[in-house]
Amino acid sequence: MKVTMTTNDQNHIIHDEKSEKVKKYSILNQLALKGQTVLVGSSLMEFFPINELQQTLQRNYCIYNRGIAGYVTADLLASMEACIFELEPTKLFINIGTNDISASDYELEHLIASYNKILTQIANRLPACRVYVMAYYPVNAKAEFPFVPRESMDEVFKFRTNETIRDANKAIEQLAIKHGYDFIDVNEGLTDAEGDLKQEYAVDGIHMLPNGYAVVLNNLQKYL
Repeated sequence: MKVTMTTNDQNHIIHDEKSEKVKKYSILNQLALKGQTVLVGSSLMEFFPINELQQTLQRNYCIYNRGIAGYVTADLLASMEACIFELEPTKLFINIGTNDISASDYELEHLIASYNKILTQIANRLPACRVYVMAYYPVNAKAEFPFVPRESMDEVFKFRTNETIRDANKAIEQLAIKHGYDFIDVNEGLTDAEGDLKQEYAVDGIHMLPNGYAVVLNNLQKYL
């Protein structure tokens, strides 16, 4: 018999998966070195294979990835102890908010207000930490991807457009400046002639393959 999952069932599973990752991070944090570099955000950060890719660099870094797929700014606000503060980072790279943008009720003002709370808490708890607010990556809503049905992404691309992302980037840049943090755009080389995420770097038009993240890491090196 085929069992059909309701939206509530799916949301419950997603919530449990997020909670499980937070629990895992809390345990790992007890074993981690303090005062290192931390990456935090949503799936675009969690899927960044930083430990594999950094093997190509001349210098070795100690970097902890605390990204969690599906996270919105409110989720990060609720789990900053495990994702950030327990590690006491001296450098912090943040990419959070693209899932806020994907929501049907998205408002830029709400995103900035929530992001502001995140940065305010970081400033209060980690005054000596060097914080890098990362620009959101471009998307590609035009290309076809072999393993992802186009119709499964149509709803997301109604709201998550490159124009919306550019507007959000301008706003979070000003927010970073307000807090005295660095806004960094490491997107050079990711886009095609039309300003879309290059198809060869994309899984589904939003998430990236390792070759795309290799471009990001190359642009990110000077900040590590």
